[in-house]
Amino acid sequence: MNAAVVPAPGRRVLVRVPATSANLGPGFDTLGLALSVYDELDVTALPEGELEIEVEGAGAADVPRDASHLVVRAIAYAYESVGRRMPGLRLVARNVIPHGRGLGSSGAAVVSGLLAAKGLLEGDVEFGPDALLRLATELEGHPDNVAPALFGGLTIAWVDGDGPQHKKLLVHRGVSPLVFVPEFTMSTALARSLQPTQVPREDAVFNVSRSALLIAALTQSPELLQAATEDKLHQNYRASAMPETDKLVRALRAEGFAAVVSGAGPSVLVLADGPGRRLEAAALATAVADTPWDSLMLAVDFKGGTVREYAEGST
Repeated sequence: MNAAVVPAPGRRVLVRVPATSANLGPGFDTLGLALSVYDELDVTALPEGELEIEVEGAGAADVPRDASHLVVRAIAYAYESVGRRMPGLRLVARNVIPHGRGLGSSGAAVVSGLLAAKGLLEGDVEFGPDALLRLATELEGHPDNVAPALFGGLTIAWVDGDGPQHKKLLVHRGVSPLVFVPEFTMSTALARSLQPTQVPREDAVFNVSRSALLIAALTQSPELLQAATEDKLHQNYRASAMPETDKLVRALRAEGFAAVVSGAGPSVLVLADGPGRRLEAAALATAVADTPWDSLMLAVDFKGGTVREYAEGST
């Protein structure tokens, strides 16, 4: 196949991508964790030029139904990157990851589109892990959310002369994630604008030490999670834009819980060191919160995003 040939209509692929929480306290723009909340995508190749989009669930009322849809843009980007003409598309999106809450919804959309393209082009072009991470980072801007969405687990992401890189680690089975999701949203761009361009040297050293400790806590020693999730680089600077989030994080940490802002916020992630402690954190949040929060008792997703060709009778 070459760029002048469009794949025959009818190929259908099913994609599933997890939510993610980035930063995890001290690991700003570096650490990310995949969580067991999933967006699902059903994509069928149509005759060239046709586009049908159905969206249900989170954000359904707000996302576009044309070529500007982020999933469609990601599919088009993947096709363009390998010199292939994109077919028409029928896209059915079932969104569960909350939008604008710091749980990686935009990263999941980018990864969903790239995995859909991978599935549609299977047998002609192969997208390896490095290519997928590079394309996702180019679209999203940072690798810390797209790496765990692609690969699952705990990921360390960085960029060097060869582009974005990642290392996936397995999380200790004693780590029990809990996410508090509010009704209000937070703009990632606004959150980033509140941070200074320079920070004191002692704050940088503080975060280096806590990030190193956090890897040990998440993989070997969950009892160290509260100390390991301390941060001086971003959360305090953003607190004024989401006072309810800041209040909840402070209340939880005062009682010994490893609570952090999830991504750019406003959701709050608690990395409890056991199911019992997670229930205690949920009860405390109910007692101290002035605004309603949904409590999501989650697991760490170890698989990451998946794509498979549709087979008759599959769901």
